Amino acid sequence: MTLGNSLFHARKKCGLSQENVAEKLGVSRQTVSKWETDETIPDLCQAKKMAVLYNISLDELIDFDIDLKEIQDIIDHTKPEVEEKIDWTSAWGKRYPVLLQYQNQVNIPNFAYRIENMLNELKREYGFNRQDTVLVLKDILYHVWKNWKSS
Repeated sequence: MTLGNSLFHARKKCGLSQENVAEKLGVSRQTVSKWETDETIPDLCQAKKMAVLYNISLDELIDFDIDLKEIQDIIDHTKPEVEEKIDWTSAWGKRYPVLLQYQNQVNIPNFAYRIENMLNELKREYGFNRQDTVLVLKDILYHVWKNWKSS
């Protein structure tokens, strides 16, 4: 979802027309349309006014998901040498602090031993190479996570 889509959905949720919003913000209907079609973006003052008008926080108003194609492009254009230099724990730890804190709480060798056994079982049973084995286990964990979230 783009920023424009977020603005559109927030407006629709409030049952307002582009004309209503334009009038309340002191802009033209065309300006509101351009914001919602990603031709232009509102300035910070207008965004704050829209958040108040839509009865949501500014963060909620401008929170939009990066397009899946953009993510795929980033993945496609990241060289393996660069990827190897990225400290994923630190990077994701900014969003999920538990990744920076669990090391002193969890018996890592115990869990690592058990996970390694699962990896070896997958490798033996299906003939995956090491990297593919890790990727398959990671994908299985993702499916378990999705099930946990929905239950």
